[in-house]
Amino acid sequence: MTRAAALIRTVFLCVLLSATALFAQNEPIDFGEWDEVAQRAEQAVESASASTEALEVLRSDLASYRDLWLNIQANGDPRLQTLQSQLDALGPVPEQGEEPAEISQRREQLTQQIDSLQAPLLRAEEAFTRADGLVAEIDNIIRSRQTDALLQRGPEPLDPRLWAVAYQELTGTVSEVAEEVRANWQNEVRRTEFINDLPATLVTMAIALLLLFRTPAWTTRLGLWLRSKTRRGTGVWTTLVSLLRVALPVGAFFIAVQAVDVSGVLGPLGSQISFLLPPILLVVLFTRWLAAERFTLDETRHNVALAPERRKEARYYANALAWLLALSMLVGGVEEFAGWSETTLAVLSLPIHVLCGLVLFRLGQIMRKAGPLEGDDQTTPDSLNFVTRVTRLVAQGAMVIGVVGPVLSAIGYLNVAEAMIFPAILTLGLFGILLTLQTFVRDVYHLITGKDLETTESLVPVISGIILIIGALPLLALIWGARLSDLTELWSTFRAGFSIGETRISPTDFLTFALVFAIGFAATRLLQGGLRGSVLPKTRLDKGGQTAIVSGTGYLGIFLSAIVAITAAGIDLSALAIVFGALSVGIGFGLQNIVQNFVSGIILLIERPIAEGDWIEVNGQQGFVRDISVRSTRIETFDRTDVIVPNADFVSNTVTNYTRGNVVGRLVLPVGVAYGSDTRKVEEILYKIARDQDMVMMNPPPFVHFAGFGADSLDFDIRMILRDITSIIAVRTEMNHLIYEAFKKEGIEIPFAQRDVWLRNPEALRPQDPASTPSDDSEPQENAEDTAPPKDAARAYRDASDAPEEDST
Repeated sequence: MTRAAALIRTVFLCVLLSATALFAQNEPIDFGEWDEVAQRAEQAVESASASTEALEVLRSDLASYRDLWLNIQANGDPRLQTLQSQLDALGPVPEQGEEPAEISQRREQLTQQIDSLQAPLLRAEEAFTRADGLVAEIDNIIRSRQTDALLQRGPEPLDPRLWAVAYQELTGTVSEVAEEVRANWQNEVRRTEFINDLPATLVTMAIALLLLFRTPAWTTRLGLWLRSKTRRGTGVWTTLVSLLRVALPVGAFFIAVQAVDVSGVLGPLGSQISFLLPPILLVVLFTRWLAAERFTLDETRHNVALAPERRKEARYYANALAWLLALSMLVGGVEEFAGWSETTLAVLSLPIHVLCGLVLFRLGQIMRKAGPLEGDDQTTPDSLNFVTRVTRLVAQGAMVIGVVGPVLSAIGYLNVAEAMIFPAILTLGLFGILLTLQTFVRDVYHLITGKDLETTESLVPVISGIILIIGALPLLALIWGARLSDLTELWSTFRAGFSIGETRISPTDFLTFALVFAIGFAATRLLQGGLRGSVLPKTRLDKGGQTAIVSGTGYLGIFLSAIVAITAAGIDLSALAIVFGALSVGIGFGLQNIVQNFVSGIILLIERPIAEGDWIEVNGQQGFVRDISVRSTRIETFDRTDVIVPNADFVSNTVTNYTRGNVVGRLVLPVGVAYGSDTRKVEEILYKIARDQDMVMMNPPPFVHFAGFGADSLDFDIRMILRDITSIIAVRTEMNHLIYEAFKKEGIEIPFAQRDVWLRNPEALRPQDPASTPSDDSEPQENAEDTAPPKDAARAYRDASDAPEEDST
């Protein structure tokens, strides 16, 4: 508890000091020192003779001052707003007449105070502009030098005359290291120190060898013990244990190198070269681990879709790239320490570049075949996921660089070749690290929740992938030659924000706006939940009124949250008034339907002609109102389909609401009986059926209406009021059954439509006598119309054949 209390006090003190520093007045700035730094920078930029290292140091100083000026502009002086409010309270200067002397004197005092407080801010703004311009000029100089150095052509390593020079310098370096060892051993003082430190050196070497050779057995036991403690998320322990197998040998090797260096056997050059070996071993072991993770034969852990034999081959080539990269690191380090010439570096680098190009090309060929339908020519781009597409894109880039890089190195462009080949290898490694981290996130999720991330509809993979990609972008920029100052420049530009009129909007303003708006939005939702669940159900408001209050509270809360967030962020929208005024005209024409529906939605919430749960009919659609939103209303039809109706249709069109206020409604049921039926008896039966129906109200009572004499029947209808109009279909169906049963029992006939068919030429339907059929040799009759069947007769025959048998007379 004592430690916890001390920790709480420490945190509270830090917060208090931070708040004090935030609201404290800015201390006076020594502008004289800044002028000296700026003048030195201007002279260096003008002469362009300073070294790149000196320009980098000068740029760092300028960037520090620029951040200082930016903070001064952002924080300002809190008294300025108070003084400006006091000056505004005095009102404008009268155009005619003189104001009282006291007011005039007070106005002059406030103006002087405001000018004195604004002077440092204006000076800081001017200094920020000056520093920003000098930083940009220095960056241009450094980039120009880098471009010239990159495109500079050196010696051609294919020239055999250069090989002897490279061999001499290489053997000379080896001889120099051996000579240093021999000289140290022949030195009696060094030899005595070595003998005295030999026990400690041997113990250190023994510890290093123990860690080096016993690491696999120890890590295997540790992995088994961790897996036995947890039944899920074993992939987390597998990854951590495999990383431990990389870290321990590297640490052991570093201890061994340190022991050899302390022994004094090696000379200066040998010590410098020896300290290159642990990082080289780290690169080899880490790449081997990464290749084993990404090209594993375990189908549950890999996320690069390759065939098992392809994965095994890709792992082999990845390990080969690791050894080549390690060899390049060794050559580059020795060249720097031993002072090799550019010729030696070019000759020794060419074989490395050629081997790297071959391996990159082959690895690119393997990775280009990644996909769920490997080897199938019918694979379409739409069938590939994001990882597979990126894998194929990276593979194509590796193949191109594998061909172009060695060619450039062979013709003398050593810097360009190294700027292409080794960043490509590092990019492949970075891509593999991202995929490994994505798998690790999946394993951690499984360890915490016990659910497989791939089988759940969770946004964790997407969010984690986006975070990993954003975090990898700076590393990718550094790999491909970006300077650290370039990244800091981007961050400074991001912090500075952008200006709109006289208002500067920075990312801090956006964060403040988002935070305040999120708090207001959450408070609005909590208030809506309290009203919906606790307050409004205890009132006498109907469901529609409760919904209107809750929705109105939500709209008002969101609007107020936005206003408070804009005010808290310090965003001055007055500068945008002209822009908003111009845009409002275009928005008014382009979004007039949306605005019309929005206003109609507000009217619906206020007037409440319809409410949730009402049975309505609009535009020929019937159904129950399920939701009234800002733009539209959702109606659920009797077919269980949703119809989205714009709110403007409810305001401008005719809407039938069957259940507004209550669910009582009238049912009119038509009934027809045959002529000759006892109408009094029919009326009595219909009355009895209507009164026996439970859903029919007795006040007002049902009424049987003798509508009149129809073409085929005596028409009646039953007019009754139902307690619940939503049951109208069920009531109609049940009453139809009862009416049919009652009429059948009483012998009352329910007629159906009857039609009489008259044939104008019945003789046309009789078969003709073959003897009376004229032959071909006979003369044509004078009038063919007298013998051919008339068209009306043929039509009548068809009508007669189609008509029901009982309908013909």
